[in-house]
Amino acid sequence: MTTEELIQDMNAPLMFELEYADEAEFDFVHAPATVNESLSPADASTKPHSKKDRIIELFKAGTTDVADIVRHTHARPSYVAQVLQRENLISGYFDLYTTTNREQNVYSRFFRNALQFKTTEAARASVEKLDKLYNYFERLGDRAGQHQAMVLALTGKNRARWSGKHEAAQVFGEWLASH
Repeated sequence: MTTEELIQDMNAPLMFELEYADEAEFDFVHAPATVNESLSPADASTKPHSKKDRIIELFKAGTTDVADIVRHTHARPSYVAQVLQRENLISGYFDLYTTTNREQNVYSRFFRNALQFKTTEAARASVEKLDKLYNYFERLGDRAGQHQAMVLALTGKNRARWSGKHEAAQVFGEWLASH
């Protein structure tokens, strides 16, 4: 479905589809309602008790593609990746909601532990760190370093917003708007 089609039909429920998901193999309308429905009756005594258990079970049984596990469990890709990374089953997956403590590039070490939004004061302290780093990279003429600071600020804004910490999100948003 194109963006234009989504905009035209704003009343229709939005189905999360991955670009690389093969719709022919997965029927979004008739998918199992629960995580464990796809297990056979013989597996009933060993069926996982949680979505996390099901994700781990699928991976260990040979379903190693995050998108495939998403389709089987109806979990978000970020959640699947977090579960698998915590169990040391995969490495290298990154998106907005996975940890920022793992190095993704050469700039990551500069920004380690810079992102906090538990309170508005913590968000302000984070923005101060991000601003200092942004200015440092600006003095060096390192646009990629500046961009990393902005990416982390946007990450902080979105994480705070989706965690219901709207004042902390606003702190990040104001800093972003000024840069």
